[in-house]
Amino acid sequence: KKEKFSFPSSTSEISGPIFNRNIIGRLDNDLTLNFSKNDGLPIGHKIIVHGTLLDQYLKPIEGALIEIWQANAAGKYLHMNDKNIAPIDPNFAGCGRYITSSNGAYEFITIQPGPYPYPNRGIEWRPMHIHFSIFGKSFGQRLITQMYFEGDPLISLCPMINAIPDQKSRKFLISKLDFSKTESDKILAYNFDLVLRGINQTYFEKK
Repeated sequence: KKEKFSFPSSTSEISGPIFNRNIIGRLDNDLTLNFSKNDGLPIGHKIIVHGTLLDQYLKPIEGALIEIWQANAAGKYLHMNDKNIAPIDPNFAGCGRYITSSNGAYEFITIQPGPYPYPNRGIEWRPMHIHFSIFGKSFGQRLITQMYFEGDPLISLCPMINAIPDQKSRKFLISKLDFSKTESDKILAYNFDLVLRGINQTYFEKK
């Protein structure tokens, strides 16, 4: 007979970083500028990605650190293990961070990432996507997910997305084109709200 044991949380799990805006640089959420060389701009289509971080009661969460990372417009990560033959963009690192405001909002300016091939089962293509990491009030409170783009035909073909058994959960990973930002800022915008728990919970990757 198997027995279940419950262990109390350690200090590292219940304590950790206290995020405040002093750790955020002026360009940390603008991926089009935070790695720029000699005022050069990255190649690709500039977009805004924004949304709200919500709890299970759909109440906004303030002071959470959201980090993102992504491929460049050619589908290439600035990482030594990326074997994609696509070129590296010298003005784009693909990483940014933001601390949610009092109403749980976050916003990034970035480049629309390109899809890329990966040889897991022959040649398959990953849809355009952005990785999200959400930190709570301790190191034990970290969640990781991915955001996809509305209308991308590769979404329905992606084995990673199709591995999620619940179709509703897959839908919550797809951002929505948001023309409210487009009109004022002359940049295409995508809305991606993050819900931590409940029936509308965002699907998070198992660590």
